[in-house]
Amino acid sequence: MKLVFFGLTISSSWGNGHATPYRAIIRALNNLGHQVHFFEKDAPYYSSRRDFDTCDYCRLTIYQDWNQIRAQALAVARESDAVITASFLPEGQQINDELLELPHPLHVFYDLDTPVTLRGMAQGGVEYVRRSQFSTFDLVLSFTGGRTLGLLQKDYGARLVQPLYGCVDPDDYRRCAPSSEFACDLSYMGTYSPDRQEKLDKLLLEPARRNSRKQFLLAGSLYPWQWQWPQNVRRIEHVAPAAHARFYSSSRITLNLTRGEMAAYVWCPSGRFFEAAACGTPLMTDGWEGLDAFFDPQHDLRVVQRVQDVEDVLQMPDSDLLAMASRARERTLDEHTGRVRAGQLLTYLDEAYSGRTESMQTEVAQ
Repeated sequence: MKLVFFGLTISSSWGNGHATPYRAIIRALNNLGHQVHFFEKDAPYYSSRRDFDTCDYCRLTIYQDWNQIRAQALAVARESDAVITASFLPEGQQINDELLELPHPLHVFYDLDTPVTLRGMAQGGVEYVRRSQFSTFDLVLSFTGGRTLGLLQKDYGARLVQPLYGCVDPDDYRRCAPSSEFACDLSYMGTYSPDRQEKLDKLLLEPARRNSRKQFLLAGSLYPWQWQWPQNVRRIEHVAPAAHARFYSSSRITLNLTRGEMAAYVWCPSGRFFEAAACGTPLMTDGWEGLDAFFDPQHDLRVVQRVQDVEDVLQMPDSDLLAMASRARERTLDEHTGRVRAGQLLTYLDEAYSGRTESMQTEVAQ
């Protein structure tokens, strides 16, 4: 099968949650024998922090301007079996319009930011997709599940909606030797977000203030570094993907925090969840509806809501923490890898193709 992606970025993991799942899914598709071409606009923010310019599991075209690449991109898409555009695609509305005119390939929209998209629609729209375009795609994929899927069908007219959650590539994320660079009692990796900051203060910074002898580590970009940080909180602006496994393997425990708008729409697992779990790192997380569909909150991780909850986890014996982490890792490798998501994507594409065929046969019969 030939697949073409038009997305925010696959080449840079700086300050976004798109690159990692793209890499895991597309590498798995390549391993399954499928051909993938990824088109990415050369945005300055990412070009100066790029992990690679080419990769061996897909053809990557980084372009300066859509009008310059348009003829080539449409020719590639025209010959593909499915063309997938995604959230935060620069000039996405126009690109969607032009790709949707192609008669042959399946047309798919992959929203890796569904709550952000829906909030934007309620406030006047988003640049990467128009409300009216949802009903023209053969398939809409959502990073967020639960009731959001029904909302996309009922309120936006999407023909077929399926969840395609975050995932991990176990070849990149696995237990390795710890590093003094990342050694800590509790870590957190995540880009600064105002709607997540209250949780960060309550569940990472306040425990650090109360436990001056323990070491805490915050990795993420865009934080206001002029703040008064606890002295036992080390800060790293960016951890390259190649070092993520060492980061997690060096953390006694790691924390997952969900953006407020994501948690409000529920069923919203962060890719960091699966990355840390694949490395065998004990997890604590804020809670949200649907969490138990991905991990067992009683046995695979700990849900924390207050400072005391965090301190209780910090006091757990290493043997209990590692047993918990082992269960989370096993479930992640069974259910949340790039290969699993690639298989789900292929199943959804088959379903969309069947739906298109049935619709065409109905039209002919009428």
